[in-house]
Amino acid sequence: MSAARLGVPKTYKLYIGGKFVRSESGRVYEVATRKGGPLLNTVNAAKGSRKDARDAVTAARAAVSGWAGTSGYNRGQVLYRIAEVLDGRRAQFADEIAASEGVSDAAAAAQVDEAIDLWVWYAGWADKYVQVAGNANPVSGPYFNLSTPEPTGVVAVIAPQGPGSLLGFVRAVAPVLVSGNTVVVLGNERAPLAALSLGEVLATSDVPAGVVNILSGSPAEIAPWLASHADVNALDLLGAEDLDWVDLQIAAAETLKRVLPPETGPDAGAPSIDRITFFTETKTVWHTKGLL
Repeated sequence: MSAARLGVPKTYKLYIGGKFVRSESGRVYEVATRKGGPLLNTVNAAKGSRKDARDAVTAARAAVSGWAGTSGYNRGQVLYRIAEVLDGRRAQFADEIAASEGVSDAAAAAQVDEAIDLWVWYAGWADKYVQVAGNANPVSGPYFNLSTPEPTGVVAVIAPQGPGSLLGFVRAVAPVLVSGNTVVVLGNERAPLAALSLGEVLATSDVPAGVVNILSGSPAEIAPWLASHADVNALDLLGAEDLDWVDLQIAAAETLKRVLPPETGPDAGAPSIDRITFFTETKTVWHTKGLL
């Protein structure tokens, strides 16, 4: 009789610049279930540091021009591809969510399905939101005036920290990507597996390196550095309700960041075109018309 096979405990790594890296600090932490016990196979996640956050911002900045310069149609195709790959790994994500969040298999599968549908929903807006948010302005005179939204740049995101780790992550990240922004996102500290596994989905989709950078670890430790970083253009505090988020807003104001405050409840971060347009800037062009 053959000996029983040992499991392979996994250390989930950060996803920065299209690569899976350990924290520069060398720190990890054990991922526990919602009830406080360890997972069946002891799982560790990298505990990100302020240096990791700076590296992620550098990677995100390098990717801005390429991603923002992609057509809305092509960005929609990329977001749809994420949904395709996630759907192919549905069972893995459901198992990880059930284990780390302590929910039923049915509830975990339903969360994955909703996350997949949400990627598809935002993919559909990528080549349409400009028509809704932009317009020809009514002006008086021999000229016309057009306004159009453009991406803000690098957006730092604190993902929701409660139950629904995958869905909360997608609700926070997907709308930011639609307009061509790049993202540095801090995932759910207690249940980071969904976010870190999604990095594996992004790496095997068509998402360019650096467009999405995923950190795991303590929001209380990392969020202040993202809020005060001069090369971060906007801050989404969706999952920062348990932090001193007023201080984060003050830190962000020092570098004139646009800040979206925390939301609470089951509908926090619910799909909306407003979450797309919040992270855009409006460019207005004037042009003469008629004979000169």
